[in-house]
Amino acid sequence: MSKVVILGAGIAGHVAATHLRRKLSKKHEVVVVSPNSNYQWVPSNIWVGIGRMKSEKIYFPLAPLYKKKGIEFKQAKALSFHPEGDRTEVKPYILSEYVVGDEKGKQEKITYDYLINATGPKLNFEATEGLVPGKNKTYSVCTYTHADHAWKGLKTVIEQMKAGKKAKILIGTGHAKSTCQGAAFEYILNVEQELRNHNVRDMAEITWISNEYQLGDFGMDGMLMSYGSLTMKSHEMIEMIFEDRDIKWILGAGVHKIEDGIAHYENLEGEHKSESYDFAMLIPSFSGHGFKAYDKNDKDITEKLFKGFMIVDADYTPKPYEAWSVRDWPETYQNPTYKNIFAPGIAFTPPHSISKPRTSKNGTDITPAPPRTGMPSGITAKLVADNIIDTIKGGKESLHHKGSMGNMGAACIASAGYGLTKGSGVSITTYPIVPDYEKYPKTQGRQLGKTFGEIGLAGHWLKLALHHAFIYKAKMKPFWWLIPE
Repeated sequence: MSKVVILGAGIAGHVAATHLRRKLSKKHEVVVVSPNSNYQWVPSNIWVGIGRMKSEKIYFPLAPLYKKKGIEFKQAKALSFHPEGDRTEVKPYILSEYVVGDEKGKQEKITYDYLINATGPKLNFEATEGLVPGKNKTYSVCTYTHADHAWKGLKTVIEQMKAGKKAKILIGTGHAKSTCQGAAFEYILNVEQELRNHNVRDMAEITWISNEYQLGDFGMDGMLMSYGSLTMKSHEMIEMIFEDRDIKWILGAGVHKIEDGIAHYENLEGEHKSESYDFAMLIPSFSGHGFKAYDKNDKDITEKLFKGFMIVDADYTPKPYEAWSVRDWPETYQNPTYKNIFAPGIAFTPPHSISKPRTSKNGTDITPAPPRTGMPSGITAKLVADNIIDTIKGGKESLHHKGSMGNMGAACIASAGYGLTKGSGVSITTYPIVPDYEKYPKTQGRQLGKTFGEIGLAGHWLKLALHHAFIYKAKMKPFWWLIPE
């Protein structure tokens, strides 16, 4: 009998748990450890943040579902990793602490045969002084509770505009090394459309602020794409979208301090500037959770497991940007020291930036971090689960299932306004996620035909269909596994 423990119940953790439970017999244990009681479909936070969808529509409680499906659930947070056990426990374990009920504060050693670290990122708001969701007129859409607060703040500003007061809206990234520009891009388009729906668009100045060197970088170094019969660069497409909607932009901006209605930032020229606003939604930087790891003699071995996020089968050799290769990226998400530990999704440490690193004239690094959210999280979680399943069933290690972000595609469908007849969506499909300049030297590392962009109502319909499909899949309803990651 084997015991598989999954840390985290987001996209990666939940995908891994559901596939493990479906394919392993009940004599094997599948245990999920998460401080969150609910599963949330994060991509739909955008609609919660504009008041077009209730947060109750994008989440559901985990405990009843897991109990029904035979998955053990512990609402607790991981504290430390002990991959060799210790003097009193011979099996590897993680030390956890319960976060709810009568057991709150109680610590437990949770042993495992296989461990999947799917804890995702820490939302590192504190890395930017004053960036606190709901304070200083700044908001977030990173969680459904944040998105609820964002709608309340936006609604207040809309009411003020209806009363005749003009407003400045600022949306983008809130740190020099933020990732997830796609979520901010989707939100700014929805906010812009929502102002039109409320007939106050002429009362608002909307500005995009980002650590990107060019629009459409998205932490992936931009892309050359097919757009209908044309071939264009992603920054040309996003410029077109912003110009059409009269959205201004500030690029190469490392936001470092927030005051009430003022964002202070440094640009690549080394200039320190500020931007005032009445409402802001700024994505924070992501970081690891600061876990510690210890060997059986209680010696600190954190460096064997973590480098910010978890170390996996990537090439972390320091090298200049020009020397990195698509082959540096991991394929199995297995820790090289402790081979029964894996880290799919956002939980693994990238080997390097995808976008070209840039520093200001003052030496400040202003570069988007590599994205690993959404589709890549689900794909990598499933392949990790499949390798563990094959290993358990075969009785020997199997790493047959592989998937590098250098040979993996991703589809991003950004809503650009909610509505069955008047909605819109920006669909961008990229292949591969990490550009392969050797295989596709003439098209900026991407395969045209598989890297394309489209704008229109159909994109909104598809985004809405995916919302319902992935909630259905997450609830493990009949034939849920037929829906791809």
